[in-house]
Amino acid sequence: MRARIYTPARNAMQSGTARTKHWVLDFAPGEARAKDPLMGWTGSGDTQTQVKLRFATQAEAEAYAKAQGIDYVVMQPKTRAANIRAGGYGENFATNRRQVWTH
Repeated sequence: MRARIYTPARNAMQSGTARTKHWVLDFAPGEARAKDPLMGWTGSGDTQTQVKLRFATQAEAEAYAKAQGIDYVVMQPKTRAANIRAGGYGENFATNRRQVWTH
């Protein structure tokens, strides 16, 4: 069974970085999903895809995978530069502008 270790990306609907500081180990699907003929729902008998383990560091996640004999792949996070403006949010409401500024 193959697993991946990664840090989750931030929520696209928010600007914060909550829940992105930990490392996650989750498993790849072991079998394909099948459609239920009666209800039309999709599902599978593979319960490992429901497991998502969280760790404080990458080393802890790798140590757990090695101890349990799990084949894993580490996906390194892509870092982004901080978006910091000189005046910050308060600059939107500054009264000392040199020129007229409107929306």
